[in-house]
Amino acid sequence: MADPDRLRKLLGGEDTAWLLDRMRRRLASGKTLSGVVTLTSATHGQRRAAEQLLGRRAGAGTSLTVSLDELDAVLRRSGAAEDGLADAVRLLIGAVPERTAEDAAWAAIHRPLDELAAGRPELTAWRAWLDATGMVRRLAADTETASVLVASAVRVLAELPSAGVALGRLAAHTTGDAHGLDDGRPLATLVLSAARVLAGSPPAGDGSAAERRAAWAAVGVHRDELSSSVLCLNLPGGLETLTGRMLALAREGGEPCVLTLRQLGRVDLGVGGGPVWACENPIVLASAADELGPRCPPLICLNGQPSAAVGRLLDLLAAGGAQVNYHGDFDWGGVRIGNALRERIPWQPWRFDAAAYDAVEVTGGDLLGRPVDATWDPRLRAALERRGVRIEEELVLPALIDDLRAAVGTRRP
Repeated sequence: MADPDRLRKLLGGEDTAWLLDRMRRRLASGKTLSGVVTLTSATHGQRRAAEQLLGRRAGAGTSLTVSLDELDAVLRRSGAAEDGLADAVRLLIGAVPERTAEDAAWAAIHRPLDELAAGRPELTAWRAWLDATGMVRRLAADTETASVLVASAVRVLAELPSAGVALGRLAAHTTGDAHGLDDGRPLATLVLSAARVLAGSPPAGDGSAAERRAAWAAVGVHRDELSSSVLCLNLPGGLETLTGRMLALAREGGEPCVLTLRQLGRVDLGVGGGPVWACENPIVLASAADELGPRCPPLICLNGQPSAAVGRLLDLLAAGGAQVNYHGDFDWGGVRIGNALRERIPWQPWRFDAAAYDAVEVTGGDLLGRPVDATWDPRLRAALERRGVRIEEELVLPALIDDLRAAVGTRRP
């Protein structure tokens, strides 16, 4: 049994029309009402309606995601639709038209993506975005082309995230075509949108080459061994390898050094089990070089989302027993980078926890984006949400430089 009046109040309004339409389309294509649906650009009214419907906050950011399983449970529990969500939708919109042969064909094409998202919940939002944008149909001219595209995407995503692989090698291994993932190819567009979601970002990027490169790097894919690099300062180096000698020479002058992924194949870092400091933004490393020069302790820079070269250097440091102390931006992107870094190597927060955030007196910009827990400090998310202020490394730069100065016992001139 269902209560039509209550259902119309809950789901029949203008701000829930998008949700009802998504469910209608799912039923029309023969799908069950489970998983999530996502609205990429939600209005305040749509977000408020979802919060009233589910009885909880709908999160931050521009996108709005609703769990159909949660909605089904709410309707059953409240008595608005004791027979569940599908019955409620049919009551509100009437009989759902049977899907056409074409609809059935497209549903079959998308089925491998459904299975992929079911096995990897982290891709659920991406799968919902594909439906919301009709991306597969936009990338493929016909069902035959679409079927090949989807199968290829599933094969590529089975390899991601990677510990480090060249883009051309990944394409050749998964598609038989070394250029299958080149910029502009439909497969690259489809896989990159998933890569962004795996890294905690929205599926649609800004279209720039730098953003695409960062999206690939976030899942361990690099363009080639020369385009991926890492910025470092005063790694001791050594005499056993060419890269080690380069590092030792740069340290003598206290000059930053850029290492490519190729140069990190065989390298003598000279750190051993000693401490290494790591930051997110180049301004920290550049300022350390300016103010401390050769006296600065070993410092590396992630430069945003870590590249393959950054990952390789971190792996080498961790394998040698180095103690990494990391600081990043106090925003949701910075927290995601910290989480990704912690999945790769153990590190200790360097003024990068809730206590440090609360102690910063300067005021930054508004904190935007989708919240995420910090795996190294469960209190940090609550602190960020409570204050709602983004604090970038530039705003705490003097304190960071003082820490580096103190680490080697130096004093201000």
